[in-house]
Amino acid sequence: MARKYFGTDGIRGRVGTGQMTPDAVLKLGWAVGRVLASKKNGPVVIGKDTRISGYMFEAALEAGLSAAGVNVRILGPMPTPGIAYLTRTLRASAGIVISASHNPFYDNGLKFFSGEGTKLPDDLEDEIEAMFEAKMEIVDSARLGKAERVVDAQGRYIEACKATIPIGTRFSGIRVVLDCANGATYHIAPSVFIELGAEVITIGDEPDGLNINKNCGSTHPNNLAAAVLQNQADIGIAFDGDGDRVVMVNSRGQIIDGDEMLYIIAKARIAAGDKPKGIAGTLMSNMGLELAIKELSLEFERTDVGDRYVLECLQDKGWSLGGENSGHIICLDRTTTGDGIVSALQVMAYLAETGKSLTEAMEGMVKMPQVLINVSLPVKINPINEPSVQAAVADVESRLNGRGRVLLRPSGTEPLIRVMVEGEDEKQVREYAQDIADAVSDSVARAS
Repeated sequence: MARKYFGTDGIRGRVGTGQMTPDAVLKLGWAVGRVLASKKNGPVVIGKDTRISGYMFEAALEAGLSAAGVNVRILGPMPTPGIAYLTRTLRASAGIVISASHNPFYDNGLKFFSGEGTKLPDDLEDEIEAMFEAKMEIVDSARLGKAERVVDAQGRYIEACKATIPIGTRFSGIRVVLDCANGATYHIAPSVFIELGAEVITIGDEPDGLNINKNCGSTHPNNLAAAVLQNQADIGIAFDGDGDRVVMVNSRGQIIDGDEMLYIIAKARIAAGDKPKGIAGTLMSNMGLELAIKELSLEFERTDVGDRYVLECLQDKGWSLGGENSGHIICLDRTTTGDGIVSALQVMAYLAETGKSLTEAMEGMVKMPQVLINVSLPVKINPINEPSVQAAVADVESRLNGRGRVLLRPSGTEPLIRVMVEGEDEKQVREYAQDIADAVSDSVARAS
């Protein structure tokens, strides 16, 4: 069925509009409760990031679930993968994350996990959408759901993260700068790395409800790079607002993206005698990653952009490792969903085991210059198929002459068209990307 509310990663939008209003979220909580109550007899776990609107939506979800007769376990601020983990270990029927990931504070959203800590199946999302449009009927007062706060949620997840690397691994002597994006990892990530022996310097760890992702975190890694150089650190690690993405910085202040981290983790698995069958990337993955993975004698498969599609590919092929260049990395041999802290730990454990620097660990992979330009959409249109845009794309592809790639796609989370060009010459690639972005902008202006 055509989706009216769910996107590729749950429901997301500007607070106070669409489904991001208290009354809509209350009814959505009721719809989730009604659908799940007919299938499983367990509580629903609710967690959130640090946005100020999280208080409002947490209360609305709690009320809606209670109205459906479902008990609630409240986690408070927690990384999205931590909520997935606790949904599974608390034997909940589902988990709900109140977060808009890397978006600004004025956006928010809802992500859903099954009782196994994985994304909800499509058929369940379809049922929830259908129930959302039904008349809301509250259960008898004696059957209303109860709410209980999980007081040890933070400690449980910290131990789960540490358990994803060998028990004897220590990060002693490694100076690390952590950028928590003023988001959900602010009270989790520092403890993980400190307990593993690292010397930790933390930035972006003072959330006030309004500063999540604001000039910090994985979407603004230049601040982390500056902090690494200023503190003469060995490595920098930046998470996004809800903690499912991560990028790193080496001691020279150079940014290491998800493609490079994925390559290092693949090498780590091979070194540990656990060679992956294959690696899943996306249409945005750098061609340098694809070539490097094939040099490791591994298969490489591209999916549509979005961790949902990476996960589906891994499950279909029986693989365990995949991710996006944005830093959303999935290690199914360690956890059930993308996890920024767990992914960073896999890289750090490899460095600790081999004694290599982050720069040395990347040897064997050479990235092609890749330029991404985001074009805003003030009106709800998709200009990709406009003749002028297609002509610009055809012209660039002709000039690349088979030695690069062009990709245009609408963002799944923001009103943007993403223009990506990849090739051998960085100056040319930038010019080509700008030519296409200008064509898209002109098309949007004509339609406005």
